[in-house]
Amino acid sequence: MNQRHFDHWPKGLPRHLTVPETNLCYNLEVSARRYPDKPCIVFYDTPISYAECWREVERIAGFLCGQCGVARGDRVLLYMQNSPQFVLAYYAILRANAVVVPVNPMNLTEELRHYAQDTGAQTVFVPQDLYAQVQPLGLRHVLVAAYSDYLRQPTDLAVPEFVAAPRRDIAGAGVVMWRDMLAAGGEPPPLVAGPDDLCVMPYTSGTTGYPKGCMHTHRSVMVTAVAGMQWFGTQQDTVGLSVLPLFHVTGMQGGMNGLVFIGGTMVLLARWDRDTAADCIRRHRVNALQLISTMVVDLLSSPRLGEYDLSSVRRMSGGGAAMPDAIAQKMHDLLGIDYVEGYGMSETIAPTHINPGERPKKQCLGIPIFDVDARVVDPVTLAELAPGEVGEIVVHGPQVMQGYWNNPDASAEAFVQIDGQRFLRTGDLGRVDDDGYFFMVDRLKRMINACGYKVWPAEVEALMYRHPAIREVCVVASRDERRGETVKAVVALKEGYAGTVSEQEIVDWAHANMATYKSPRIVEFCAALPKSATGKILWRTLQEAQATAAR
Repeated sequence: MNQRHFDHWPKGLPRHLTVPETNLCYNLEVSARRYPDKPCIVFYDTPISYAECWREVERIAGFLCGQCGVARGDRVLLYMQNSPQFVLAYYAILRANAVVVPVNPMNLTEELRHYAQDTGAQTVFVPQDLYAQVQPLGLRHVLVAAYSDYLRQPTDLAVPEFVAAPRRDIAGAGVVMWRDMLAAGGEPPPLVAGPDDLCVMPYTSGTTGYPKGCMHTHRSVMVTAVAGMQWFGTQQDTVGLSVLPLFHVTGMQGGMNGLVFIGGTMVLLARWDRDTAADCIRRHRVNALQLISTMVVDLLSSPRLGEYDLSSVRRMSGGGAAMPDAIAQKMHDLLGIDYVEGYGMSETIAPTHINPGERPKKQCLGIPIFDVDARVVDPVTLAELAPGEVGEIVVHGPQVMQGYWNNPDASAEAFVQIDGQRFLRTGDLGRVDDDGYFFMVDRLKRMINACGYKVWPAEVEALMYRHPAIREVCVVASRDERRGETVKAVVALKEGYAGTVSEQEIVDWAHANMATYKSPRIVEFCAALPKSATGKILWRTLQEAQATAAR
């Protein structure tokens, strides 16, 4: 491990981070006792205090254990947009000594089926507008929420329709409405899950097969929740705009768990809307923003930009895709602050690298944070490379997952031993400069970055093979001016289907059967896909052809 980056370490910060040896849920209890009347959440102008959050978490946990039979180590699906219910359910699952399985609410029934079957979960939290996606799964306990239950004060903010929709009673086997769950309540058993028990399992896809669950303990989740706050000197009076999805590790840690740890306030939006976000920043004096680059581009391109009062903002950070130079400069000119980029994965429950706030570099992953040993190595020999040389980024640190749930082969492939330590292979190609800063160069793994969302072609292909007309399919990235990359499917049809099904019909089918961000927006028919001598589809040949055509 080289130590050049320590020359640029944030002033006043130790290199080692001591984290609490407790269940993550204990953070909410502590903040509720310290700041009972302070808003933990502000949801479209409705404040919810720390004390109220803790009371409801206790009731929900009591219901999970007493009525749903949730026991220590059981997995519970959390399938919601950003909302008070997401936060309360998340902490209630932990309070029940169970494991949170956050699920992207853009996923549809067949995608959900995999999560349920792989985890063995029998309980799911779902909003009323997505109940139809869950109903066919036949889970024993379906806890249904109406987001509008927490819109308790009048607001002139633009509340999305699915959030403002009145509560409707839903009946079915195992279905319990959120209001009835709270009323039934009950006392949960003692909190016994400790730092080395499983805490949360975000799912990530790989180059083959279905999504895999990243096994994170309370200890590993605590690491990045605390580290993200310490790195920026975040204090208890911080007000953060929590608009990044909480089901994703970046929003989960920076927009929820970190703020709960310090006792800050999360101004919660269910969906990104630049005008609503700007109004919330002004009204609630938001001083910390965590936005991906596409959100910043959208915010700064608003014709109303001159009307926005963003003067309270003292920090803006993010990741997922590099920030364009011109946008970073425009933001600096407007707010007088730099956009601070970081780098992490579901496998590391958010950051392993962050730029120093006093000396960030543009389009840079940053430097390894507390207790992280990160290297750029030859992907074959695993020898560490010199500054400027391109290789695979590997990381060793306390936030690295235990492995993939129920998948020992994938777990074995994900790790390598270097100098007697276990390193995670990120699959990302990068380089280190002379100052010890890391930069992304390319992807060793096959992945599409669509508007900040990671799309894994193998998963999309597996879903597309369900279409009766598709004989073969290969998914590649296509350049897109707005999204950066978008998903394209090259399709060979089964005999007899030529002329009876169109490319647009395949696009429409995909859109109806998988999450919008991953469904192909472009379909191209071909007679046959190129294959190797062993019969493997040559996806790289198609990808290179797509890149050439885009020039």
